[in-house]
Amino acid sequence: MSKMTAVQYKTKIEPVWCPGCGDFGVLNALCNALSVKEVDPKNMVFVSGIGCSGRLPPYVQSYGFHTVHGRVLPIATGIKVGNPDLTVIAVGGDGDAFAIGGGHIPHMARRNPSIVYIVMDNGTYGLTKGQASPTGPLGMKTGASPYGTVEPPLNPIAMALAYDASFVARGYSGKNKELEALIVRAMNHRGFSIIDVISPCITFYNTYKELPPQLAAIPADHDVKDRAKAFELALRDDKIHLGVFYENERPAFEDRLKETADKARGAGAPKLDEIFLEFA
Repeated sequence: MSKMTAVQYKTKIEPVWCPGCGDFGVLNALCNALSVKEVDPKNMVFVSGIGCSGRLPPYVQSYGFHTVHGRVLPIATGIKVGNPDLTVIAVGGDGDAFAIGGGHIPHMARRNPSIVYIVMDNGTYGLTKGQASPTGPLGMKTGASPYGTVEPPLNPIAMALAYDASFVARGYSGKNKELEALIVRAMNHRGFSIIDVISPCITFYNTYKELPPQLAAIPADHDVKDRAKAFELALRDDKIHLGVFYENERPAFEDRLKETADKARGAGAPKLDEIFLEFA
């Protein structure tokens, strides 16, 4: 396959996102990363859930699976286990990932399949008229919470670190080159990679003006293998750090499954006929 440009990875389907939505930046960074990695569309699957971000798969030249609310990761895992040679990229929003789908993240972290999970995090449920999401700030006023929310937000980075995900990063849709580099690095990582991408909702929670002064690159001397230091960065409230917080190479889920299957088929393994005879 000849190298494809980023534009060639996009389909002719026009995105239905609001003009100015951060998800456009995520789509651009994704297609740039795919071009860098020279991924064959025939060997790639995008899996998404519900919400504005869930619309992304049809916009990319690949196979796609638009699944139900919060079930992105189980579907992505099944695809990866079914064909470990596929490039599997899961995409979702903060509501999809950290509310109804939040219970799947610890199991992805412990299994460690080679799947990239890109969460487009805007702090709001943009598709259902702007209610506060699990990452929306305390006191956030919405149509559903006119006097302000009473629940403090989750910290996605700290949560992923607590679960010991083997690759944890944060990007920003407004920093396209940096986000592209994060996605490429996540795709190079063998194991579960989660990237929390700050992707502002222009309609219901426009943070474009207030965000830039709060953003800071993770210091160049940060040791990505030091989980304790990664926690320190994740818990700081003076800046929102962008970059790779943590990366730990360990056996991937699909590799461990293959080892188990090889043992089951290897010399000395019990034969099915012998097992059946025990119950005859």
